[in-house]
Amino acid sequence: MSSLVPGAWGLPGGMVRANGPGCGMIAGMLIDHEGRSPTVHPTAYVAPTATLSGDVRVGAGCRVLFGAVLTAEGGPVELGEDCIVMENAVLRGTRRDPLSLGRQVLVGPTSYLTGCSAEDEVFLATGSRVFNGARIGTRSEVRLNGIVHLRTVLPADSMVPIGWVAVGDPARILPPQDHEAIWAVQKELDFPGYVFGLDRPADGESLMPGISERFGRALGRHRNDRQI
Repeated sequence: MSSLVPGAWGLPGGMVRANGPGCGMIAGMLIDHEGRSPTVHPTAYVAPTATLSGDVRVGAGCRVLFGAVLTAEGGPVELGEDCIVMENAVLRGTRRDPLSLGRQVLVGPTSYLTGCSAEDEVFLATGSRVFNGARIGTRSEVRLNGIVHLRTVLPADSMVPIGWVAVGDPARILPPQDHEAIWAVQKELDFPGYVFGLDRPADGESLMPGISERFGRALGRHRNDRQI
C-alpha cells in the first residue's frame, strides 16, 4: 500500500507519484507495469480495494471507488478533474487507443470502458459499455446498460437510452433487438481486425485460437509487474 500526500512530489501540474513519501489517504493496490507507475493528484481519493496498473493518471478531485480497476495495457488511462469512477468499474487503455476522460465525468458501477475517450460532463450509467476507438461528446449520457460500440462517435449532447446500442460514425442509436441493423454497421467496423489484427474467420472457423494467442501474449507482460 502507498500513501497520497498533500502537495506536489516532483511532477508537473501538482501530481504526485502514488508511491511518494508522507502520510494521508490510503491508496489502493498500485502496480508498476512495464516501467510505468500510476500518478495521483494529492486531492484525489483512491479506495483501498481499487487497482491502478501502469501509466494511470488520476486528476485533481477525482474519486476512484472500491473494486475499480484502471489498467494501462500499452496505452495510458487519464482522468480529468473531478471524475468519479464507481464500484467495480473497469477502465483499460490500449496501445492503439489510450483511454481518456475529460472533466466531471461519472463512470457508474460495473461499467467497462476500453480504449475510448469521453469529453467533459459525460454520464456513463451503471453497466455501460464503451469500446475501442469510441468517442463520446460533451454532456452526453449513456444510460443503464447502454453500449457505445467500436469506433463509434457520439456528438455532444447525445443520449443512449437504457439498454440501447450506439454504433457507427455518425452514430446510429438502436434498440438491442434490432440486431440486423446493428450488425450491418458493426460488421464494417471490423472488430477482429481493429482490436486484434485478425481477419474475420470463414464459416465453420473460429477467431478464438488467434485471439487467445495474441491477447494471451500481450497480457503475459504482467508477469513482470511490481506492486508499489
